[in-house]
Amino acid sequence: MNTVTFDKVSKKRGGFTINDMSFTIPEGYITGFIGPNGSGKTTAIQMLMDIVHPDEGNIEIYGHSYKNHQTKQHIGFVYDDLYMYDDFTIKKMKAFIAPLYNDWNEELFNHYLEQFELPYKKKLKKFSKGMKMKCSLLFALAHEPDFLIMDEPTAGLDPIFRRELLGLLQDLMQNDRQTIFLSTHITTDLDQISDKIVLIHKGKVLLEILKEEMHERFHIIKGKSELLDADTRRLFIGIDETELGFTALFEGNPELLQEFDVITERVTLEDLMYFYIKRNDPYAASLTS
Repeated sequence: MNTVTFDKVSKKRGGFTINDMSFTIPEGYITGFIGPNGSGKTTAIQMLMDIVHPDEGNIEIYGHSYKNHQTKQHIGFVYDDLYMYDDFTIKKMKAFIAPLYNDWNEELFNHYLEQFELPYKKKLKKFSKGMKMKCSLLFALAHEPDFLIMDEPTAGLDPIFRRELLGLLQDLMQNDRQTIFLSTHITTDLDQISDKIVLIHKGKVLLEILKEEMHERFHIIKGKSELLDADTRRLFIGIDETELGFTALFEGNPELLQEFDVITERVTLEDLMYFYIKRNDPYAASLTS
């Protein structure tokens, strides 16, 4: 079963366009939403959250329209920043937010408040970047959402809290019905925890794949530049060349290349994003490396 279905969704926004975007977010998975900055990740999430409306196409959450109010009760959202009143404290924000949810869990709220070591009566404007992220998580998790949406949650965080956050997300997945949709350009985070990847660039889906399948289908190939000619170049999705040789992304069985003197390495999400975008937009690929 899918938690979310994007079906041929298009949106024109200023000079940027999301064009005929289709993908699914399966229930019980951590789905990574990756692409360079400006690729359309935030716009897609804003449509999912009913903040921005699609021009064409359809978005469903648990088989219902994304506009369904009751469906929204089951969603927790974590922004890349804390969009709450700066002069409010956590205590005051709770009085404002808790009544909005039918399944607000006060015991769980207090659990995360203690775990995150957040001050209950300190104004939010005095919070550090990490504290703001923890505060956003606190309110997102306290009503026990089945579906957690996170937009660049680890950007700007120190390595210690990033690791704590990834551990927390893995703990949440012990609930078989829990679904997490994590948008980021930091692919190393998703290498650890994701089950599925949706790669977008310039408002288009370039690749939608299960992580397990990714490692079966794709491989990094390294070899000497003299191996490259018009025929062998067509074997690869993208190629990086230096004076020392080449590095390329290959889709298929690497044993097909055994006649060549090459090295095969395990592909990472960063490799996948870099070479796919290099094939579609060489200049943008240079900005992701």
